[in-house]
Amino acid sequence: MDIDQANEEFGIPGSVQICAGRGDLPLIIVDNAFARAEISAYAGQVLSYCPEDAEADLLFVSREARFQRGQAIKGGIPVCWPWFGPDPEVLGRPDHGFVRTRQWTLLLTEVMADGAVRIRLGITDDAASRALWPHAFALELEVTIGRTLEVALVSRNPGDAPVTLTQALHAYFRIGNIRQAQVLGLAGHEYIDKVGEAVRRRQSGPVNFDGPVNRIYVDTLDGLIIDDPALGRRIHIEREGSRSVVVWNPWIGQAQAMADFGDDEYSAMLCVESANAGDDEVTLAPGASHRLATRYAIRSD
Repeated sequence: MDIDQANEEFGIPGSVQICAGRGDLPLIIVDNAFARAEISAYAGQVLSYCPEDAEADLLFVSREARFQRGQAIKGGIPVCWPWFGPDPEVLGRPDHGFVRTRQWTLLLTEVMADGAVRIRLGITDDAASRALWPHAFALELEVTIGRTLEVALVSRNPGDAPVTLTQALHAYFRIGNIRQAQVLGLAGHEYIDKVGEAVRRRQSGPVNFDGPVNRIYVDTLDGLIIDDPALGRRIHIEREGSRSVVVWNPWIGQAQAMADFGDDEYSAMLCVESANAGDDEVTLAPGASHRLATRYAIRSD
């Protein structure tokens, strides 16, 4: 992406600027009356959302994150697509698909009637993608920065055969102290526990954290709340087009094993991901589309 050309075409004085970010990766900066946000055009990834009245960013990015082409950025809201987790066909393809390590195209920037800013990025199939996943696709990410952060991922199948996929908006949230945090809204729901041998369990009460957690909650449409007493806030999460939720914290051992993650950072983050994963696959007929959308709001209630 040519930064000067991108600013000439998509920059909005006082609201949207495109610049070279860390690792010279193109970065879209939004600064309006509601919040400041950063979106990487590499990976199509929201990296930051900080409302004007917030004391801390909504999102977490590891201090060890690798900002270089061909590498996934550890933090923000990575797009996992067209598969979530390990390669389902065990062909040696990357975890969580391939779009989180590809350059996206900036398609739209606009200021809406209420002053919120909308950013749209897109990516389509090419020879490199078809070598990994032999299907035509058109994928768009729409990010709206206002009083809340809204992220929508629209998958389209322009091909002549059905395609099946799994996906997630792999949101990393900044947390004051993971040992005090809870996730509300999942009580009574079945989940696939992926710590150790995968087994199915049922959630009783809030989700608490005193060790590694890696779960796919199935058949859930309810709104969620991350209760974070250490930061004195609650993060409200509303979802559309998602029947599964992933909750993940690596805890001490896995944190120390990851080169792009600080040894102690597990205590300051939590992933709660709006997904179509586990039992929740999406099949797109030729010409069909699917919208996976999430709204995030920081509140003090």
